[in-house]
Amino acid sequence: MKRILFLTIIVFLAITASSGCRKKKDTLAKIYVEDSDGATVDNAMVILYGTNTTTIPQLVNVFDTSYTNMDGVATFNFNDIYQLGQAGVAVLDIKALKLNLVGQGIIKIEAEKTVEETVILN
Repeated sequence: MKRILFLTIIVFLAITASSGCRKKKDTLAKIYVEDSDGATVDNAMVILYGTNTTTIPQLVNVFDTSYTNMDGVATFNFNDIYQLGQAGVAVLDIKALKLNLVGQGIIKIEAEKTVEETVILN
């Protein structure tokens, strides 16, 4: 009887310990920047920012800038914003700039996923 009770306690502790220590996965956004001909644009500045959508002005906490690599991709990491158990992450505006060209878009950041969006510069 003591042996069954001991094994039950060990199994319970093992399940509790393994389920409570889940490591969160990366929450990333990849923005692809292309010109009007569909060619990738390197070294374009990409800005992700939150916009206040309420009638009462509130502080918007997300504003991040990155530059596209040789493949025309700017990567943003939102691990510091997303916390395990959080209902959502963010919906952000995108602005991409290169010389006198500008492109805009919107991206929904999803928890523990890599989301992608393409912006066309005009």
